[in-house]
Amino acid sequence: MSGRQHRETEMARRIRAKGLAAGRIAAQIAEEIYESCSSHFGTTRVKSHRLAHGIALADVIEQVRALFERDGKPVPGIGETLLSAYESGLKRPGPEYLHYLCSVYRVEPKALGYDGPCICGNAHKGPPAGRAEAHEGKQEPSGARAWVPPPISDLSGQGGDEDENVLRRTLLLLLRGKNGMLLDAPVLGAVENIRRRLDETLVSATVSPAMLDQWEEATAGFGRQYMNTPPLRLLCDVMLEFSAVRKAMDKRQPIDLQERLCRMAAQLAGLGGMIMINLGDQRLARSFFRTGRTAADETGDRALRAWVCAREALVPLYYGDPREALSLAKKSRDLAGQTPCAAQAMAPVVEARALAALSGGGKKDVVDQAKRALQRARAAFSQMTPNEQDDSAFGYTERQLYFHQGDALVKLGQAMEADLVLEQALTKYGPTEWLDPLLIRFDRAKCKVLEGDLDEAMRTGFDILHDLEDNYRTDIVMKRAHELAKMVEVKSPHHHMLAPFLDLVNAFSNDAHTQRSVLPHTGPKPGDQVEPIS
Repeated sequence: MSGRQHRETEMARRIRAKGLAAGRIAAQIAEEIYESCSSHFGTTRVKSHRLAHGIALADVIEQVRALFERDGKPVPGIGETLLSAYESGLKRPGPEYLHYLCSVYRVEPKALGYDGPCICGNAHKGPPAGRAEAHEGKQEPSGARAWVPPPISDLSGQGGDEDENVLRRTLLLLLRGKNGMLLDAPVLGAVENIRRRLDETLVSATVSPAMLDQWEEATAGFGRQYMNTPPLRLLCDVMLEFSAVRKAMDKRQPIDLQERLCRMAAQLAGLGGMIMINLGDQRLARSFFRTGRTAADETGDRALRAWVCAREALVPLYYGDPREALSLAKKSRDLAGQTPCAAQAMAPVVEARALAALSGGGKKDVVDQAKRALQRARAAFSQMTPNEQDDSAFGYTERQLYFHQGDALVKLGQAMEADLVLEQALTKYGPTEWLDPLLIRFDRAKCKVLEGDLDEAMRTGFDILHDLEDNYRTDIVMKRAHELAKMVEVKSPHHHMLAPFLDLVNAFSNDAHTQRSVLPHTGPKPGDQVEPIS
């Protein structure tokens, strides 16, 4: 033990002794230790509870192992090194280990310095273990009950089959050619229920390696379909696979298989979040990314954790505060570290796009900062493996790099450079890839607005909407249409093509949010003569 650790232990020992003499409980003593020692020694909350109990790392480990045995689970591989990493703040315990640490110390996660309720859903507070035995034969006061450490609840839940049936019925209708279907309440409910059950079962899960191979192939296949499949159709497929992975995790797997399942869960959850961005449900998108982070943390894979974080940054970039997107992009970059991976290229691109959105017009220092971020992205892209460069969902492709670079340049007001990059990006997409090419066309229309050619910008907007099939009229596409209209309105509030364009956008909107026009109808009324669209 170092001199610093010795001083920390001595101070904690004195505080504990005084607390016990004063009749304080361990949780109160832990709080006093934390307040006194954290500023001097960097003592964490989770460590203060061990010091408050006056026990060693080995004692905590044996208690955790005993609780695993009590619940009929294989003894975990937790050791002093891992527990020390938790106490030093270098690692965060996964949901299951956190549950058992809460059980050992009889406190909630917040008392140990971690956000959110325990995954078991039960309270951990109660008298020390063995209290019932010590008082055996004595009558308890009226209304008192002996406390028994709560086992993990059966969190697998019932009703999963019905949620799957809702998605199967939706998928069947889509396969029969029913277009224009909405993301309605039953589908949203089924999707959320399946996602939540995986959250619950991440902590409690035997499946053959061959089956895992099939699921991994299916997951990779969904990534390939992301760019060329209508989002609602893909969502149904992804969620059915998501549900199958969750069922496999109901019982704890051997550690190597568990890691593979957690990896698939993280990828499917991330893909679910990406689809929800496209469908315009940012709340559910955030929930999926939160689930993805939980699953990715279980793998310990820096690249996977960074990928989930980079993808999550797109939610505030498109629908929220660019400052939050910038913060998440930097967090993704930190998670990736020096590991060559897709997030190393994605994160600086998101940084550049967020900076561009915050600049409000292209201030020189912001332009320079954003362009430096884009240079870092190109350098990181060159270090990626060919497989990652060919994967548009779980990797990062050259065409996506060009598209996002062009999008940032548009927001920075660099119209000429942006149009050249976007034109180059458009040539790299295949005929079946739908979303990015649509957004690129809207960005090129914005370039026309920046150059002062409003008529051409509006014609491009009309062309995009007229070519748009029912299944692709998603919120993110309609949002880009509104952004184009707003740019035109700033330049020319009474432009003769503005009101008809907004009428068409509103007619194509899938929900009440997109049906609300962002601009007043200042141009001609429906039925008035409008220039022909080329």
